[in-house]
Amino acid sequence: MAPKSRKQKSSGGQRKSKRTKTKQMLPDSEEREPINMESMGHPEIYPLVLTTQTQELFKCRIDEDVTDEQPYKLIKKEDIFADFRNRAAVSDFYPVKKVIQEYPGDELLVVYDKDFKYGHNFYLIGTEEGKENYLNAPELPEEQEEYKEYIPEDIYVYKPPISKPWVSLGSEKEIEEESVKESTKQITYMISRKRSEFGAPIKFSDQNASSVKDAYIECTAYPDHHFTLKQLEKDVGMQVIPKVKDISTQTRWTYPKNATTQYYPRELSEEEKETFEQSKPLSDFLNNTSINVEIALQQNEIMNTFIDDWKCLAEEESTFGDKTDTHLKEYQSFTDLHSLTEKMVTSVSWHPTVYGLIAVSVAVRLSFEERVHFSGKLLLQPSLILFWSFSDPIHPQLMLESPDDIFCFKFCPSDPNIIAGGCINGQIVMWDISAHADRIENIKTGGSRSKKVTLKPMFLLEPDSNKEATYIRHCAVSSIESGHKKVITDIHWLPDTFEINRLGAVFENRNGICCQLVTCSADCTVCFWDIRPQKSLTPQPIEKKKEEHIEIPLDVPSTFLHLDLSWKPLTKLRLSKGETSLDHCPTKISLSEDDLLYNTQDKILTQ
Repeated sequence: MAPKSRKQKSSGGQRKSKRTKTKQMLPDSEEREPINMESMGHPEIYPLVLTTQTQELFKCRIDEDVTDEQPYKLIKKEDIFADFRNRAAVSDFYPVKKVIQEYPGDELLVVYDKDFKYGHNFYLIGTEEGKENYLNAPELPEEQEEYKEYIPEDIYVYKPPISKPWVSLGSEKEIEEESVKESTKQITYMISRKRSEFGAPIKFSDQNASSVKDAYIECTAYPDHHFTLKQLEKDVGMQVIPKVKDISTQTRWTYPKNATTQYYPRELSEEEKETFEQSKPLSDFLNNTSINVEIALQQNEIMNTFIDDWKCLAEEESTFGDKTDTHLKEYQSFTDLHSLTEKMVTSVSWHPTVYGLIAVSVAVRLSFEERVHFSGKLLLQPSLILFWSFSDPIHPQLMLESPDDIFCFKFCPSDPNIIAGGCINGQIVMWDISAHADRIENIKTGGSRSKKVTLKPMFLLEPDSNKEATYIRHCAVSSIESGHKKVITDIHWLPDTFEINRLGAVFENRNGICCQLVTCSADCTVCFWDIRPQKSLTPQPIEKKKEEHIEIPLDVPSTFLHLDLSWKPLTKLRLSKGETSLDHCPTKISLSEDDLLYNTQDKILTQ
């Protein structure tokens, strides 16, 4: 084996996936002849495939025991025979068993073939001479080694072209056909004048060509029968297009003219009638057409001739069941008999503590232009939040009045008797229904015979036809100058676990009572509100406070009197435009449901 010195890079992996063929179990009597690299000039080299298990067994692991600096391993002959006794034909050295048995030495040289030069990841040197040549290879000088690396394998040698005789393949005929040849006779013209006229001055002047004889000559084109042109090739392109024809017409207009006509019915005499009725053409016509007329009349009675078959085809049932299987069934509907105008439902919410009681806010179905036009009439119509009970779907239990249409409202998690709503004009309205809590939490005992008392919620009681709906006025309205400028799209109570100050910082709510609101509007702002009275920075005199005293109506609770018409947001956020030039309009606010659970009953019991 020729000596070699290789500079190898770190191997990226063991490249065991190159081996795709599986070993076949053969008995000793049918051992194949070991394959060597005699065809490549190295008969002493036998390629091998060593698996990871074999590498660990003989301590020749790639990149650990066998590296680029020392790509070989000496393995004792006795260790290989022990592997034959343990694994027999499964051993990776089994294909070269004959070579190992005939090897005269005690240690065999196994070399790591990183570049798969001989087809596998290792190869075995089967002779002592090859082993010595590989281990004791003469080292070349560094200059000679570097020069050897830069010597190209294939050097290009220039070979001058050799002239060869011309072999005709018929191209000269095509060249001769394409060449231009003169086919007409050349005409020679000779123009002469007198010698005395050479160098004489010339004067140009204008004259009428028609007034002078032979002064105007017209050269018109004419076909020359003596000249012929043979056309050899012609390129023609065609495009099929529909025929386009422009036609116009004009109705002939005549002057208007009044015309009248008179007609009178044609009357037959009795003799003519008898003659016409007994005529054969009339009887034949009636016999031929009577059958078709009767069939047409029957068809008109049986089916509608003007029905649209395609629409009827779409209405057929496409499912196996009927409509009740695929559609939701209406359970209950509520109707307000006092409301004459049609209104739309803007928000719906269940009462947090009283089961079967539902609150609905309604608004007039008008556009912005229509609201401006009918603003005077809308002020006369009350904007309401209706409380309905399942026991009485016709008469609402409570009616909460507001200054304008409510588009969203929420019950306070800490006290369900306090309700906050957002108007279409951007104001926030507060209600306190504590005085009517007994009305909505009314319970009724069972029969007198039973000793046990059964409590029933309101929606299970019998309806009371004489009971009238109760109107409840709002307690407070926010300032229209400092609040939202457009419709409030959503409103939420902040949980009783945290609060927000004027700077937007979040801190713990130690009182455990919900006292702050968050609203979003179509004016691209989000506002935070506090229902508690704010401390004034400058103290006001007592006389001024007495002057500002306002009389409270009897039917309005004084819970939020300090907020009425002076309520301002605690802090206001405006959504940024971002990368686009369009404003972002918030439509919904989502808070964690775990923090919004109503624990009102538990708090009442603890108190």
